Formats: sequence, C-alpha cells, structure tokens
Amino acid sequence: MPEPTPLAKAELRQLDANFENEIEGDTWAKVQFNPETLKVSFANQVQTPSGGGDQRGTPARQFVGAGTTKLAVQLWFDVTGQPEGQSGAVDDVRQLTKKVAFFITPKKEGDKFVPPAVRFLWGSFQFDGIMESLEESLEFFSPEGKPLRASVSFGLTQQKITAFVFRPTDAPPPGAPRGPSGKPPGTSPMTPAPQGSTVQGLAAGQGKGGDWQSIASANGIENPRQLAAGQLIDLQVGVNIGVKR
Repeated sequence: MPEPTPLAKAELRQLDANFENEIEGDTWAKVQFNPETLKVSFANQVQTPSGGGDQRGTPARQFVGAGTTKLAVQLWFDVTGQPEGQSGAVDDVRQLTKKVAFFITPKKEGDKFVPPAVRFLWGSFQFDGIMESLEESLEFFSPEGKPLRASVSFGLTQQKITAFVFRPTDAPPPGAPRGPSGKPPGTSPMTPAPQGSTVQGLAAGQGKGGDWQSIASANGIENPRQLAAGQLIDLQVGVNIGVKR
C-alpha cells in the first residue's frame, strides 16, 4: 500500500495587538490530533429602514459596520498509553490543554484586561481573532483521579469580514513519493499493523510506549486506536507534539 505523507499539524500562535506579527513563540500551542472539521461563520450587521414611502416593494437594506467572522474548532488530547514511571511522561492531560487555555486568559494592559490575539494555522488555512469561548471536557481519569483524555472546543472571533487567506505550504507536489519520515520509500523500515492493533501497542512492543503520540503524528495517523490490518507504520520516526521529555 502507498506510504502516507507527513501530516501537517494545526497550531495556535500569539499575535501582537495589531494582529500582524507572530510573537512569544514559547506560548504557541501545536495540536496533538488535528480537528475533523472547521466551522467558519460570517455575519453582516443588517438594518432594514422603516418609515413612509411605498411599502409594496422589497425594502432596501443598509449594511452597518464591517460584520463579524467566527471560527469553531474541537480538539482532542490524550496521554494514555505511556509507561508508568517514565521520566518526563505527562500524567495529566491538562498539562497539554493549558497551552490552548492560555489564549482565553486575559492579560493586563494598562487599566484593562485583554485576551491575547491569536492566529489559528492549519496548512493553507489561517484565521486571526480573539478567543471568545472555550469549553474543556475531561473524558477519562486515572485511579489517582488525574484526567487523561480531554476534548477542547473553542471559538475565535474577528470583528470584520475579510477575503480568505491562503498560506503557502511546503507539502510535496501531488504524486511525489515520500515516507512518514520524509525519506524516499524503501529507506526506512516499516512495520505492518496486525488486525486489531493500535499505535500504542506497536510502540510499546518496540520499547517506545512513551513516544506513541509522536509516532502517530509523524505517520499521519488520525485515530491511533484503529489501524487497518497491514497498514505500514514507521516506528523509527517521531515529532515534537509539545510534550517535554
């Protein structure tokens, strides 16, 4: 079967107050698993005039203001599958989601509290705005009561409607052969996935249980718990997903 290309990861980046320059790279947050969908909503401020005149025809409409654009996103984070006691392993999913929650936390600027401007990037897609809402659902807990899995839903808003922004990407041209590690096919050993296997299980079998998230990301695997029988996995690759090791 053809080898998958590396999967671009969505990312949140802080912007300056003018929504122009990306700043403070240590605050940026890269997602663990890409969202399934992005929902973009547009709204103009419309006012229908009232008063005298001929009311039989369609009333004229007056547009007021620049309108608004909103982006709705849901992300998943999961720290299960890591060997217990491993140095640097994340045992509380909020250690990952706090980097997303940073963007809804207001910062003091003079006598006001203002949330940071944020840029959401995913490949060629770009959205700049303010995070107006965030909801975190903790899905799974350890015996010690620590949350291990979470979904994070947030909404970004910009007070205008602008033309779409298409960012250039460094993806290979269509049909260009590339393996998960970016190397030519055949130069990196691949492991076929047995029926019913998971990325966590395959990584643990190679003594890399603590790196299963990086392996899943580098191989472009959206669902690490559901692999196709015979799917080729490169267990030698890994990318930084924001977990300090």
